[in-house]
Amino acid sequence: MIAKAQTQTAAEGLPPVAAQARRFGKARSAQSHARMEDYAELISDLIAAQGEARATDIARRLGVSHATTIKFLARMKAEGLVTSQPYRGVFLTAAGAALAERTRKRHRLVVDLLVAVGVPQDVAEADAEGIEHHVSDAALAAFARFVDAR
Repeated sequence: MIAKAQTQTAAEGLPPVAAQARRFGKARSAQSHARMEDYAELISDLIAAQGEARATDIARRLGVSHATTIKFLARMKAEGLVTSQPYRGVFLTAAGAALAERTRKRHRLVVDLLVAVGVPQDVAEADAEGIEHHVSDAALAAFARFVDAR
């Protein structure tokens, strides 16, 4: 009887089941989409710096294997985000370029917020790599208002 009462008390502090499931689902979806955003942003950066993005360069900069990169680029190609040519690099489609630009803007905003609240620039850059993929549009709008007000 005591164990049942303790379980009920602990459960009372939990959010409703549907709300909690929605939160965890959002986090899982963000994690899946985060890789797509990271790849698109890096491909855009490599194209700007080198004229093209080679799978070898992508793998090295993301710290993953060449095989992992090839597999993920095939997924991006199937989703219409990149194109490739034999013996050439990978290039973003219009949709891929738009994704890269949205991701870059989110990253800059998160960095700006973190710096505004006193986080050192190098730490803000590193932390933003995770935060940028998981923050909602409502939170981003609040971040922008805060940064703009300063």
